[in-house]
Amino acid sequence: MPLKSIWLNAILALALVLAPVRDATAASAYEIDADVNAALSHFYRTVGGARELVRDAAGVLVFPSVVKAGMGFGGEYGEGALRRGGYTEGYYNTVSASIGFQLGVQARTVIILFMTEGALRSFQRKQGWKVGVDGSVALVTVGVGGSVDTNQITKPVIGFILDQKGLMYNLTLEGSKISRIDR
Repeated sequence: MPLKSIWLNAILALALVLAPVRDATAASAYEIDADVNAALSHFYRTVGGARELVRDAAGVLVFPSVVKAGMGFGGEYGEGALRRGGYTEGYYNTVSASIGFQLGVQARTVIILFMTEGALRSFQRKQGWKVGVDGSVALVTVGVGGSVDTNQITKPVIGFILDQKGLMYNLTLEGSKISRIDR
């Protein structure tokens, strides 16, 4: 199959996957804030040291539900909020596409902590911030006893991916584009 056909099919598949998700899940500011509160509560309960990390971060970007769906070609979409000092400063979405063996639908929570003012300012200056291009996110793993591995806390931007049971492993945020939205 020619490369042009592959890209055309990928774009079409992404549009088919993301269009229904976006319409079905577009939430109000109130709904996003409520979901962010619930996601942070789950984060605090399941990850030791999480509350202290959030307290020390310059900003916290929370996507309570990022839905990934695919059948050969896939895409994901989620809406969330940027919190600073416990207050919402803005609303954002995350979008990405993928090609390869995949089948089904999965939801996950994504929490990104900006540990320095510089990292937060760099994120806020961009119209669309692409993970791995505009900034890297060090995904944090849990150490012995369910606590955060503090070796990765030296990075300016750290991320956590959670499911209903807790932290998820062997996942990436590379290629995800995060953009500000109006709510």
